[in-house]
Amino acid sequence: MVKHFAVIGDPIAHSLSPLMHNAGYKALNLAADYQKFQVSPEDLQEAVFGLKALGFSGWNVTVPHKETILPFLDELTEEAVRAGAVNTVKVDKGRLIGHNTDGSGFVRSLQEHMELDECKQIVILGAGGAAKGIAMALAPFGAQLCLMNRTPERGAELVEKILEGGGQARQEPWGRGEWLAQADCVIQTTSIGLKKEEYPFSLAGIRPGTLVVDIIFNPWETPFLHSAKAMGCKTVNGIDMLLYQGVNAWEFWLEDKAPVESMRKALYQALAV
Repeated sequence: MVKHFAVIGDPIAHSLSPLMHNAGYKALNLAADYQKFQVSPEDLQEAVFGLKALGFSGWNVTVPHKETILPFLDELTEEAVRAGAVNTVKVDKGRLIGHNTDGSGFVRSLQEHMELDECKQIVILGAGGAAKGIAMALAPFGAQLCLMNRTPERGAELVEKILEGGGQARQEPWGRGEWLAQADCVIQTTSIGLKKEEYPFSLAGIRPGTLVVDIIFNPWETPFLHSAKAMGCKTVNGIDMLLYQGVNAWEFWLEDKAPVESMRKALYQALAV
């Protein structure tokens, strides 16, 4: 019996998730497929119950539905509760289980480049949905999280949530560079850079060798990463975050190890890198 999976969002045409997952199914000879569906906000409830009625085993959820889908689910995992958002849904004996693999996917990708247990200070630029998932996943590792956001109120809310969960966090004014000199890692989580525009934040004072991450992967090297590289930093884009959130979703659905390298190869080929 073929298992059906999908991703829903608006827009969705750009999604590389079907390529990645279908390559994984092919590598393991699994009877499964993965599709993408554009679902507008007003059609979300119908889409959720429609996918369930059609016998889908699970689906991913992307913008703008990660929070608005919550009322239509029967249960949330601890990761989803902590993030306050869902990017993965599993149908289990007729119940819709909401999960979040964004944060764990980011952590898994970051661990390929640094030892998180040895990381003392991480600067996070932005305080939107992506920053929230990343910050909540990083907090248990014990690093001091320094948040900088152009809208201070939103940053303050995220700091409060991290502190309530027992993590260490503070907010500093956007663009205040002295904190960069103390950072072991700097993570850019905003959408700035998607159109290759210059980043309105100076990296002056950052130490050479600091790990600098931009969660954008297209363009492959954003102006932010280009500047960081020119200052002697180690740079990483968001492709492996996409990979590992997909890998973690796969393993949540199928309760088996995903073929990581086959899925990675499909992504890299699609982006011609």
